[in-house]
Amino acid sequence: MLSQAAVHSRRFVAEGFTAADARGYHYRVLAALEEFGPASQADLGRRSRMDRSDVVAAVTELEEQGFVERSADPADRRRNVVTITRAGRQQLGRLDRVLDTVQDELLAPLSAAERQTLVALLGKLIEHHGGVPTS
Repeated sequence: MLSQAAVHSRRFVAEGFTAADARGYHYRVLAALEEFGPASQADLGRRSRMDRSDVVAAVTELEEQGFVERSADPADRRRNVVTITRAGRQQLGRLDRVLDTVQDELLAPLSAAERQTLVALLGKLIEHHGGVPTS
């Protein structure tokens, strides 16, 4: 059942992000930068659990849109440091609202109490398997 619900969730997220001219990797990079501050591309990959080549592609796309800035690391000129811009924070806010809408759409048949129970149970599963719940 979790797999079936995940299929619907991924579809809703993909549709919402596409409408916002974004991809899931964009959200992961922007959210990591907002939470942890400027970071090297390697650190972004570790924090976002993304492959290095996917980080580079996402950062390049985000930089082209003005959502991040990339500069040489003063401590190691071979390394780039990525920083979220004001426009990037605004985009992250838009993508957060997309995710809120997706969650509301996915959980529409549940009452408020059922939603709270589901979130608590999913959080327990995530913690058990070594993850960190985000809600």
